Amino acid sequence: MDPREFCRKSAKVSLCSILLCAVLLGFYSQLTHRVVLRQMQLEKKESSEGDCHLDTCRIPEVPRLLYPKAQLLKPTRVDVLVMTPWFAPIIWDGTFDSAILDAQFRNITIGLTVFAIKKYVVFLKLFLETAEKHFMVGHKVNYYVFTDQPAAVPQIPLQEGRQVVVLEVRNYKRWQDISMHRMEMISNFSQRRFLREVHYLVCLDVDMKFSDHVGVEILAPLFGTLHPGFYAGDRQSFTYERRPLSQAYIPRDEGDFYYAGGFFGGSVPEVYRLTVACHQAMMADQANGIEAVWHDESHLNRYLLHHKPSKVLSPEYLWDEQMLQRPPLLRKLRYVAVPKNHAEIRNR
Repeated sequence: MDPREFCRKSAKVSLCSILLCAVLLGFYSQLTHRVVLRQMQLEKKESSEGDCHLDTCRIPEVPRLLYPKAQLLKPTRVDVLVMTPWFAPIIWDGTFDSAILDAQFRNITIGLTVFAIKKYVVFLKLFLETAEKHFMVGHKVNYYVFTDQPAAVPQIPLQEGRQVVVLEVRNYKRWQDISMHRMEMISNFSQRRFLREVHYLVCLDVDMKFSDHVGVEILAPLFGTLHPGFYAGDRQSFTYERRPLSQAYIPRDEGDFYYAGGFFGGSVPEVYRLTVACHQAMMADQANGIEAVWHDESHLNRYLLHHKPSKVLSPEYLWDEQMLQRPPLLRKLRYVAVPKNHAEIRNR
């Protein structure tokens, strides 16, 4: 073969090989780009579904409303603290407009968890009846009733878009164990169903009744409630867990507020994180032979010290009229204790 002809053929083969490589490289590049783009879309979707909160991930659209203009130089409350040092609002009567908030939080579903175990089932009827009058009126609500006696859950008339969901759970011999295992049960059901069914969770004690409006003004990624016995106290008076061996330990020179274990909540992902952390801390304490002084409430206070709530509810949202004299700064009592014999209820 003529050397020049051989060179021409070799050049053509080389050129074809280069072109083929370029085509394959372009196809691979497009395929890789599509895979990466798809992965980013999936991650964005998972992030949106798992961690996004309606009040932080987007600015809600509010329809045209008529309401009084806020006066910048005339605060609605000057007799109480209305904001924490980390810029979380403290919710008192007169600090919010329900009409604006109802429009902002429309089209959401709120889950309310309550534990009616052993003798505590006797409080459930009054709890649900008063909730229907005062709790999240006009919004969709799932009442999640944790109980060892499903047949004892009362049937009461419900507003449209609201339902009672009975979740059967075991009881425990000691009331302290029932209290501490609430965190485990809420975390388990958050993962199993609450993440799919509701946007926010409100976790309450059952031996209470609603006596005034409790609405969407409380909703936030994470909120706690000032304990009625300590809202005016200093750190030294707080009944934190003071033993360093406990996972709930808080030193005497630390602490913001003392939060009540009977009223907390937030978005489902945040409540899941809180309850998992508290349950794991209680299990670590149990392994070390220690039980925090106020059980799950002690661990809740430790968690909220290091994971600052984005809203704090005033003692309007948790009060005991039998044990405490109502001060003038409490314009409303929204959720109050039902008179009871604690020893009789807890020990049966």
